[in-house]
Amino acid sequence: MKTIALAAAALALGAGAARAQIALPPLPPPLGGVTQAVPALGERLGLAETLAEARRLQVRALLRTHRTALEADPDGEPIVRRRVLAIGASPAAIEAARAAGFSVDARDDIDGLGALVTLSAPPGMSTARALRRLRRLDPEGTYDFDHLHLPSAAGVGAAAPPPPGGAARVRIGLIDTGVGPALAPAVAAQRSFAGPAAVPGAHGEIVAGLLAAEGGVSLIVADIYGGAPTGGASSALARALAWLAGEGPPVINVSLVGPRNRVVEAVVAQLVGRGFLIVAAVGNDGPAAAPLFPAAYPGVVGVTAVDARERVLVEAGRGPQVDFAAPGVIDGPAPARGTSFAAPIVARALAQEAARPDPAAAARALAAARARARDLGPRGRDDTYGDGLLAAAR
Repeated sequence: MKTIALAAAALALGAGAARAQIALPPLPPPLGGVTQAVPALGERLGLAETLAEARRLQVRALLRTHRTALEADPDGEPIVRRRVLAIGASPAAIEAARAAGFSVDARDDIDGLGALVTLSAPPGMSTARALRRLRRLDPEGTYDFDHLHLPSAAGVGAAAPPPPGGAARVRIGLIDTGVGPALAPAVAAQRSFAGPAAVPGAHGEIVAGLLAAEGGVSLIVADIYGGAPTGGASSALARALAWLAGEGPPVINVSLVGPRNRVVEAVVAQLVGRGFLIVAAVGNDGPAAAPLFPAAYPGVVGVTAVDARERVLVEAGRGPQVDFAAPGVIDGPAPARGTSFAAPIVARALAQEAARPDPAAAARALAAARARARDLGPRGRDDTYGDGLLAAAR
């Protein structure tokens, strides 16, 4: 039990890892050799409680470090201080908010949803009170906090450059950190939604490298971190999704996780309805954790991770949000593991089947992936492995 606690403390305090990935060596025995009976093992050893405590430590450290910019919402989730998001608010509702002392910091139009608006609370008003006030002013609008998807990790190695040669056959959107020059041959476009320019990060570069590992891929990269303390905010995620919708890649990889957010959920639903395939990591909060988002939003393709022996990682989430499994352990000088690194394998498999965003094409791509997936665990679909394992060609 002491060994597990030490590993969890390293996860929580070492390098501020995103919940969708873990920059740790393989877990020590007996956890390194677990079988498919992970939930029972977790209950016996207290794994669920240990992972939950690691999460709480990570959030507390984040809030303490950036206390002027961040705070916790009523559920303890990190949010941007004094900021509220709105989508679908009428011009009259925005004017009523201005009259109540709110300021409009940003406004973007999203097809089918209207304006995505970022508002700042009046001086002296708490963020929670500001949200309640806006919802009372406009009961028909969609308002929420600006939640964070936890920052990307540092020190998790470097991405291998994409293989040379070959025309791009598939286009994939990526929402993560920025990527650097090593991956330039595979990047068609890159834009920052958290600062003046994209900032390369190890997490995004590894995910991009996995997407491009087999060649023939054109990546459209949205950096929602930008090296800022408020990086990974729901406002940046929503704007990145809207931008990628305009760019048109049929598949979008999101190896990040956070709490449910009504504004992000509305944007995701709009894209899913238009035939975009959004692939997301289910997260590493453990088998007993509540679902994490965006993987748990309706229509999103949730991905869990397995090790080299095709056993689900002990820290991977479980539940109806799991659609597929894929390898999620990276060996080498800086080993890393987690559902972050499984999602891009599934994203690439779907992109090979869907040439453009279209509901019928998306349905065909998912059907082809289910037919190709190898069943693991109990026969048929289950909450641990979803519809089965999709492995990379190499």
